Amino acid sequence: MTSTDPGADVPPLLDRPVVMIGPMGAGKSSIGKKLSRRLGVPFVDTDRLLAQRHGPVAEIFARDGEPRFRELEREVVAESLAGARVVSLGGGAVLDLQTRSRLQQADVVLLTVSPEAVAARLAGSSRPLLADGGMDAWRAIAREREPVYRSLADLVVDTSRRPVSHVVDDVVAWLSTRAPEAAPVPVPTDRRHREADDS
Repeated sequence: MTSTDPGADVPPLLDRPVVMIGPMGAGKSSIGKKLSRRLGVPFVDTDRLLAQRHGPVAEIFARDGEPRFRELEREVVAESLAGARVVSLGGGAVLDLQTRSRLQQADVVLLTVSPEAVAARLAGSSRPLLADGGMDAWRAIAREREPVYRSLADLVVDTSRRPVSHVVDDVVAWLSTRAPEAAPVPVPTDRRHREADDS
């Protein structure tokens, strides 16, 4: 496959979506976008797509409430997961049972980030779930969702102090081991997890 990064070593054509999940500020959109360029496949940011169709996320929360937002989000996610592409999910999308079921047919990458690293990234954020609580709200939300993230993840990569390009390299290398042409690897009953870091 031809990559937009000359000379990049990329895995063969994807046969299903690669999905970025994780807390707010983990870098899902920036990493997903660069990964899609490396792989030469489309990129979909479900929050951005939802906003294009229904208005800013903060306005949907204020006008219709979180339950309605999650309903609209479920529809956009279902559409976005159809086909070989890189998809960035909103932090709370995994709370939906139907979405979690659909992710069984995708390669799921959990991006983690430390509170210290995310504080600068979210400075001045207007995200509705942070409006009243700031970083305390972020910590509480991340802690509550972490078990769900971990249960869905095929690969876990920390983004706290690493350049986007290094994180993308990790994901590309991992995808290469899962490509159709790669030698089959025994998979246990539970979904396989791997931690990728700089240690």
